[in-house]
Amino acid sequence: MTTSAELHVGDDVVLDITGIAHGGVSVARHSSGRVVFVSDTLPGEQVRARIIELKKNFARAVTVQVLQPSPFRTAHVWAEADISRDPQDRVGGAEFGHIALGHQRDLKAQVLRDALIRQGRIAADAVPNVSIDPLLGDDYENGLGWRTRVSLHTDPETGIVGPYAARSHRVIPVKSLPLASDQLSLIAPLDERMPDVTRVDLVAPSADDPRMLLTYRCEKAPVGAADVVYEAVNNRDFQVRAGGFWQVHRGAAERLYGEVSAAVTALGDAVDPTGYNLDLYGGVGLLAAAFIDAAGERAKITSIESVESATDLAAENLADFAGAQALTAKVEHYLRDLYKGSAIVRDRLKKGTVIIDPPRAGAGNAVTGSLIALQPKNIVYVACDPVALARDTQTLLADGYDLLEIHGLDMFPHTHHFETITLFQR
Repeated sequence: MTTSAELHVGDDVVLDITGIAHGGVSVARHSSGRVVFVSDTLPGEQVRARIIELKKNFARAVTVQVLQPSPFRTAHVWAEADISRDPQDRVGGAEFGHIALGHQRDLKAQVLRDALIRQGRIAADAVPNVSIDPLLGDDYENGLGWRTRVSLHTDPETGIVGPYAARSHRVIPVKSLPLASDQLSLIAPLDERMPDVTRVDLVAPSADDPRMLLTYRCEKAPVGAADVVYEAVNNRDFQVRAGGFWQVHRGAAERLYGEVSAAVTALGDAVDPTGYNLDLYGGVGLLAAAFIDAAGERAKITSIESVESATDLAAENLADFAGAQALTAKVEHYLRDLYKGSAIVRDRLKKGTVIIDPPRAGAGNAVTGSLIALQPKNIVYVACDPVALARDTQTLLADGYDLLEIHGLDMFPHTHHFETITLFQR
């Protein structure tokens, strides 16, 4: 075990874990002064960890033994990810599975707060109170059985089906999928060998039959990915491609629909139903429908999505709403052209509300810059990455927007991920 200030990959070191960082890792400081990001632990523990990567200013390590456990440590929800296994044989996808569920949410709230301070450049005493709330009233049965979409892989030599090891593309055989819904667990081919397949996608739509999508070797797309399946939200069926994007948690779509609808309702007279309202990165129209549900039958909204197959389904899903339309375009290009276009449209947008649900990288400078130039009255921002959200928040706050409300949803229990709903107003 290394005790000197010098570190090498493969060294075992004793570390006191002092904090939590974005990405599902905890923070320690080695005696050399180097920051070490450590997986499979949590703040308050002392662990023996193995150095797996060295950078100029920090190192990465994985826990191999817990010397002083936190009172919030629990038995891991997934046996194949437990600390008792060799690090290279631990499956990924449940990096918080050894932490008591309520404390997971506390740590996620700390990550969000830290991001708003560090990347968002908001003074610590000005950061609003943030919380990460359970998604369902029953606290989703201890955080298990919530995934309605699971991706598995096959070992190229043996054909064994399973998830990847953490931080690896090595397939690990498992006996169960504790985060998967019962429907998916029943059809998961964990005991089978599929040498001709590279990937197995399991899908359990809420208003359709579960199915298995297989990607064969030398093929890029899974068989059946373009099939239309149905997801039920707020007493309405949404058409989705079997291999397309949809919220993974069984209660996520319903909750996000309600959150956006509630945000629009809370804005009251600040929302102009007939203004130029936008749903950016609109997918198959879920949040555009939520906007109209709150703003009323006269409401108008345009959904912008770059994936044409999703836009086609959005048009179908929004067909009952006379004021809704779905367009295929890259968001940054659409906003740029909007700014160069009609002054009448730009004036309508200044009274409008924009819903934005970007990918994990966030909206970025091109999109936030265009929004600032176009000056919509309200922005409802749905984010799946706290650091990306914080950076975009800094840009919006610096150029005339106020942060009215922010809170998180624990849509991915036993992982480090969570969703954030943020409301801005000019």
